[in-house]
Amino acid sequence: MKKALWLLVTGLFCSVTAVAQNPLDFGLLIDGNPIRTADPSAHVWPDGRLYIYTSHDEECQADFHMKDWHVFSTADLVNWQAHGAVLSVDDLSWADDYAWAPDAAYKNGKYYLVFPAGTGVKDRANPANSTKWMGIGIAESESPIGPFKDVIGTPLWREPYANDPALFIDDDGKAYLYFHGIDFDYYVAEMADDMRSIKGDFQKMDMGGYEPKMEGPWVFKRNGLYYFTMPEGNRVLTYYTAASPKGPWAYRGVIMAQEHQSNNHHSIVEYQGQWLLFYHRWLDTPESRCNKRQRHTAAEYLHFNDDGSIVPVIRTKQGVGDFPDRLRAKVR
Repeated sequence: MKKALWLLVTGLFCSVTAVAQNPLDFGLLIDGNPIRTADPSAHVWPDGRLYIYTSHDEECQADFHMKDWHVFSTADLVNWQAHGAVLSVDDLSWADDYAWAPDAAYKNGKYYLVFPAGTGVKDRANPANSTKWMGIGIAESESPIGPFKDVIGTPLWREPYANDPALFIDDDGKAYLYFHGIDFDYYVAEMADDMRSIKGDFQKMDMGGYEPKMEGPWVFKRNGLYYFTMPEGNRVLTYYTAASPKGPWAYRGVIMAQEHQSNNHHSIVEYQGQWLLFYHRWLDTPESRCNKRQRHTAAEYLHFNDDGSIVPVIRTKQGVGDFPDRLRAKVR
């Protein structure tokens, strides 16, 4: 069921605190607690609305044991609709945990949700005892708000262990899948035309000799230039550019600095002539019974220099809260 959202205020947040911290909390309650969204994947679909596909942190969850994926949409970045959980690990036959960072794509007249999920347990104290495994699945829907169905009933592959998928559809309709893999980063796979398998083998990309630890890649195209962006060291958002979606890539530097020495995960999209950076923040959550930092989706404006380089983004109190005013100023 659709529910009205508030951009900067959750049902249990004091408005002054929320605005000061710029979370995009959506006012959606689960069992009386506000939903915590993270790993936002932002897209603009043919209907002209902007959609965000997110992971969902459970209240006081232990070690990222997450169960479903949510969708939110807006026409002005202030008035939102919550479309609820559009896929859950309960809908999968091959995984029962780790509903981490998703992405989405539109192709063949259908909407595709690409997602990581897994099984087992990670033993951080004694890694040799870990049984955790993760793979990447893909689900389909006739609607951008789902429900999505795991039509192939299996991950796209089982080796290598992988998560944090990103789908990029180029102007010629070809679909490319990027991801984070254990000892298997900076690879790309081309998707089959029906989006239900990968075409051929993984292809290692030329990153210009610089391959730091990374998670959560995101690829987009602007003015004929391809951008490969990622949380470097899982903390700092950085980027490369190339003339091809497969590289070779040239490292260009920092998009956004780290905060609280905590992970970040992002997406970049152009909406109504304005480029936007969506990301998550680890914020103090006094209303939570855990009394600890939890993740909240946020957004900032993104700007480019004349040479295509990205102007580093500073987290702000306002975020994109003045977007409707900017639109009205354009019309005048």
